[in-house]
Amino acid sequence: MLVEIWSDIACPWCYVGKRRFEQALEAFEHRDDVQVRWRSFELDPAAPRAVEGERAARIAEKYGTTVEQAREMEQRMVDTAAAEGLDFRFDIARSGTTFDAHRIVHLAQQHGLQDAMKERLLRAYFTEGELMSDHEALVRLAGEVGIEEDEVRVTLGGDRYAADVRDDERTAAQLGIRAVPTFVIDRALGASGAQPPSELLALLSQGWDARPSQPVLAVGETCAADGC
Repeated sequence: MLVEIWSDIACPWCYVGKRRFEQALEAFEHRDDVQVRWRSFELDPAAPRAVEGERAARIAEKYGTTVEQAREMEQRMVDTAAAEGLDFRFDIARSGTTFDAHRIVHLAQQHGLQDAMKERLLRAYFTEGELMSDHEALVRLAGEVGIEEDEVRVTLGGDRYAADVRDDERTAAQLGIRAVPTFVIDRALGASGAQPPSELLALLSQGWDARPSQPVLAVGETCAADGC
């Protein structure tokens, strides 16, 4: 069973949702038969390399609240994250484009390290104040999960996996995904938001039960383009 998770690295609910999904998956009896694939989604595709100014002030402007109210919103998010064992440091978080970071997640997938890379980037952004557009930071972080520095530099120096990121985003639009995290099972069943583990477990069970009971194709003797 394939579970695709659309998320952004700069999305706090995506990090919380990752933890809750991990709890649900751990409790799922068929977890060894589940493949998880992280899909790209940029909350702000037009973001510059780095955003200046206090984060709370930007939130206040975006939602039409006071800066103090925005700080209270941040604190509630910090408390929610702490309940999942996460240490959010909005006081040092640095915002900017996440496009290149998403490309590195795709690179990591080729090495079987996608989940580890996603986790490292989320922690770097929310806990360590790393800028996701900083190529030197991305090289170092990818190296920590086991990807060779030269390959990361080549990727960042060109447009490798750029098309993959855009394809993920086009697919999200086609599926009607407008917010993240969004969990999609076998492109047939989905749920949006950092649902409680119990709800995500129910989603996994529903997806498992909805699988075809018989193979789509019976396998027998065939001919193909390369011969019979």
